[in-house]
Amino acid sequence: MKQENSVTTSRREFLRASSAITAGLVAAPFVLTGRGAELSPGDTIKVGLIGCGGRGSGAAKQALSADKNVQLVAMADVFENQLKNALGTLKNDKEVGEKVKVEDPKVFVGLDAYQKLLDSGVDLVILATPPGFRPEHLKASVAASKHIFCEKPMATDGPGVRSVLESVAEAKRKNLALVAGFCWRYDLARREFFKRLHDGAIGDVRAMYHTYYTGPVKPMQAPAARKPGMTDIEWQLRNWYNFGWLSGDGYTEQCVHSVDKMAWTMNDVPPIKCTAVGGRQTPNNEGNIYDHIEVNYEFANGVRGFVVHRQIPNCHGENKDYIIGSKGSGNIGGRRSAVEFVDMAGEVQWRSGSAPRDMYQVEHDELFASIRDGKPINDGVRMAHSTLMALMGRMAAYSGQEISWEQAMNSQEQLVPEKASWDMPLPIAPMAIPGKTKFI
Repeated sequence: MKQENSVTTSRREFLRASSAITAGLVAAPFVLTGRGAELSPGDTIKVGLIGCGGRGSGAAKQALSADKNVQLVAMADVFENQLKNALGTLKNDKEVGEKVKVEDPKVFVGLDAYQKLLDSGVDLVILATPPGFRPEHLKASVAASKHIFCEKPMATDGPGVRSVLESVAEAKRKNLALVAGFCWRYDLARREFFKRLHDGAIGDVRAMYHTYYTGPVKPMQAPAARKPGMTDIEWQLRNWYNFGWLSGDGYTEQCVHSVDKMAWTMNDVPPIKCTAVGGRQTPNNEGNIYDHIEVNYEFANGVRGFVVHRQIPNCHGENKDYIIGSKGSGNIGGRRSAVEFVDMAGEVQWRSGSAPRDMYQVEHDELFASIRDGKPINDGVRMAHSTLMALMGRMAAYSGQEISWEQAMNSQEQLVPEKASWDMPLPIAPMAIPGKTKFI
């Protein structure tokens, strides 16, 4: 079958509409401000890490590998033991250890550690704390004129997404780099796949089906593990994945990658509405997130998208994407699998090889190169929109209601405390019950 390279009028109109939406949200003048926006090729880029868990440590190593003249000079975390473990691991790393220049005066611990790090003279920050803190940390980082690598997702509630969009516009105005941790966008094989998809390789997209079947990510500790005197917020921070205000739920924290690929398929045009089902099948001690959610999205051009997510042990595992078009289909396998297009007869038209470079490293390579070139990347609008797509799915599952894009964007439900403190009372919100839990 001859590969189709043209697209129909309806598809062109749809993609044209997406460009208009994006342009309207991010248009802003470019203004140089602060040392972070004025780095030259000869400058050492000083990096600060905020959030020293496994993902934060991995991102720090990738940052140190991305540029010859870069140093890690400051670290911040709410827990001292986690910071020290990460610092020791990075210092002893054979590939990047010599670039770790973190001295005691630039080791910051506590709920306000992020601000102390931002005031310490760094040029670029890695934001890798639990997602509930992302809007606050992103806002402060942009205000301090820092270039940013920002892990996904970007918020855990509607007010957080709106704050992120404001920060995105300000980062654009200040000419600051803002790269999102939606790593599949930096996978070279998948970039080629989506380029061919948008060029019409399988005709018009008709439907999408995305799977994320896995086991629990960070199982909740038993209540007996809570030490005497441990405050509410410390207990929840040490079990952050299991609380909606911190993680956003597994659908938002993990499955958001699949949601992001759906958004990519649709050229980042948001859905108009969604419905969902979900619940908690296995006990979670004191946690309040679901362990399975299935969301049905509807787009303005009639396309339907379906995302299924499950975090239950001893079940079928799968992380794939199936895109059905008018002239064939596209299939995206797991991380080490090829991606391909097949025609209506089932014959393979195109199949990728293995990715020549690790996507996590590509994120940082392109981030640092864009800073050096004076053309900083800004992933801001799409990273906020993919986050909101996941949140609207969670909102629909928790409430049992049909949720529109406008409802999700304007949601008044604020899960994250205005100002967190170690001794503040923080009752655990009850598990959502569809039909009883209200959309706010």
